[in-house]
Amino acid sequence: MDIYADPAYAMATEQFQVIADYLNIDDSMRARMLQPKRSVVVTLPIRRDNGHVETFQGYRVQHHLTMGPTKGGTRFHPSVSLGEVTALAIWMSWKCALTGLPYGGAKGGITVDTRTLSVRELEALSRRYMQEMIPFIGELTDVMGPDVGTNEQVMAWLMDTYSVHTGHSVPGIVTGKPVSVGGTSGRRESTGRGVVYLIERALNVMKMQPHDCTAVVQGFGNVGAVAAQGLAYKNGMKIVGLSDVSGAYHRASGIDLALAEKHVAQHGSLAGFTEADSIPPDDLLTLPCDVLVPAALEGVITEKNAGQLRCRILAEGANGPTTPAADRILFERWNEIFVIPDILCNAGGVVVSYFEWVQGLQQFFWNESEVMDKLFRILEQAFTAVTKRARDAKIPHRVAAMAIGVERVLAAKKARGLFP
Repeated sequence: MDIYADPAYAMATEQFQVIADYLNIDDSMRARMLQPKRSVVVTLPIRRDNGHVETFQGYRVQHHLTMGPTKGGTRFHPSVSLGEVTALAIWMSWKCALTGLPYGGAKGGITVDTRTLSVRELEALSRRYMQEMIPFIGELTDVMGPDVGTNEQVMAWLMDTYSVHTGHSVPGIVTGKPVSVGGTSGRRESTGRGVVYLIERALNVMKMQPHDCTAVVQGFGNVGAVAAQGLAYKNGMKIVGLSDVSGAYHRASGIDLALAEKHVAQHGSLAGFTEADSIPPDDLLTLPCDVLVPAALEGVITEKNAGQLRCRILAEGANGPTTPAADRILFERWNEIFVIPDILCNAGGVVVSYFEWVQGLQQFFWNESEVMDKLFRILEQAFTAVTKRARDAKIPHRVAAMAIGVERVLAAKKARGLFP
């Protein structure tokens, strides 16, 4: 049995094989490019508030260390598995290479529903996870960051646990920390802001005016909420569809985003939101709109709904939201739908994480405007490279983006050679 068996890993593998075929990569090099350098599985017992000891499963996958330390988020979610985090680590490798960051991809997490944990239990689990990972990570080996189910506070606990072990503060071991302990301004908003910037670039290419456009955002969490704010408040776009884990909502005349934000702040989710019509979650993705932003989990756009999408721009805020079977349908619709692939669209988070890491190593910090300016410069370079490659080679944007990333990793592996 394949230890990485998981739908997400199967998706990442199939996507890579498409690019490997396109680039004519030798079969012997394909396994070396795809299989992780290191996979760690740990058992995490903690004492619950009721005195009972409960055990959780934790993971960390380092895809490759050819171009520098690995970098990737830490996900706390019931669906977390070794195969899922491996797929996410692989995607992170191509993302970092595409944007020119000196990283390989990594990912980790714990199989847990954080809604069942008290704050004390969450801290205990976070610290136990980091303690078990200490032999395998380091600020020049593998750098953690936030992901689904984790936040600045969790990152602060992880950093503190590692720092206590070493006997001195090590801010470079994680990114996405509070500014007070070495975090960088704008890190929390960086992924969503990057999504908005790239949507603006796509609109410009398509000669569409933002204030005349409508948008649907699936996932009203960190990435989706920030993206929705940028589209609505900055660009004057009408948000006609929103969803989170509790349900989906639609209003053709536009959802009042401020009311939605207030509702979530008061109730913790969109559940019970009365300022829009509740609709089946599956219907959200096929609503008519100009911009569709899937910003939740992977595998939501499939061969069943890809042909029914009614957007002009598909901006993949989530990792792996589109399955390979759906991709084949979208390839045929390239002149209808401008796809901003995930390894480009949501790269803002890892780019600003890189800035935070550099600042932590140097103990020299930039203000938020400097951070955002540097972010948009890198995203602009990547966007230009992807669209030019796609246009010149007459290939879909995803193929162009992944080809650039894979080529760079391949070149680095060949340059370093094979250790005897």
